[in-house]
Amino acid sequence: MKRRKLSEGFEVSALGLGCMGMSEFYGPRDDETSLKVLGEAVSRGVDFLDTADMYGPHHNEELLGHFLSQSGTRAQLKIATKFGIVRKPGEYARSLDMSPAYARRACEASLKRLGVERIDLYYVHRVNSNQDIEDTMGELSRLVEEGKIDRIGLCEVSAATLRRAHAVHPVTALQTEYSLWSRGVEAEILPACRELGIGFVPYSPLGRGFLTGRFQQAEKFGDGDSRSFLPRFQETALRQNMRIVEAVQTIAHQKGCTSGQVALAWLLAQGDDIVPIPGTKRLSYLIENVAASSVNLTASDLQTLDDILSTIPVTGERYTEEGMKGVNA
Repeated sequence: MKRRKLSEGFEVSALGLGCMGMSEFYGPRDDETSLKVLGEAVSRGVDFLDTADMYGPHHNEELLGHFLSQSGTRAQLKIATKFGIVRKPGEYARSLDMSPAYARRACEASLKRLGVERIDLYYVHRVNSNQDIEDTMGELSRLVEEGKIDRIGLCEVSAATLRRAHAVHPVTALQTEYSLWSRGVEAEILPACRELGIGFVPYSPLGRGFLTGRFQQAEKFGDGDSRSFLPRFQETALRQNMRIVEAVQTIAHQKGCTSGQVALAWLLAQGDDIVPIPGTKRLSYLIENVAASSVNLTASDLQTLDDILSTIPVTGERYTEEGMKGVNA
């Protein structure tokens, strides 16, 4: 696994692992299998693991904490977690809280669940526009001074908010959805990151699995799978968006790889400051995703994808109205 630098002094594997689906949003949990996937990821050179306190809620951090305590790999890994989205167990509804007091409480709770003395990268998961980002960054800076977190990150913020936050304390990474069917960050966010020397971590780099071509019909989603109510996965939108998958499949056939590997290779080709975090709870998908780091897309391949996809509009929002809270804030 090749390595990349998100910011000065913070180097990680070129692909990370998103752990959210091991706890919820994509069907039932299977902790035993998830622990095997985590172990295999580390053995294949993945050392950047991504979680959040709201995944479960709390179960994902606890699962990762169990893995760290059993595997003896803590020293070689970079653990990223997040705070700011507040949910009740079993409910999709959420509120946003990034107040200094809540940031401190959330950090202490995450440290305990993860079983670590310091969080390597601590993200503000979503920004509440009624709370000042300067106050939040000030408290996070104090947590850095106390040794409870090493680096600070932000998720789904606007370029303006990113600049305000970075002026208070250096931001190491910005995590926002980015893929072949979610490219809004290219206009302002990515340029701002590069101007400020901030790394970029794309989540849902496979479009929640859509870009792999696995989903042809909306009714195939099982119980507990949030894609069943996301706008882009509704029947009419799904049919329209299949044109995107067809374009990716064309390149995949030419390269002798899978569509998912093309989607990840495309992201990796967008810059050495980009570290995608594809998530999975299946061993076969993990192995496939890791192999994407060896897929080489030529300038011609990249241009072909851009030319085709520029003519295909994406149908549907990324989330429901509830899920869009704090996005691009």
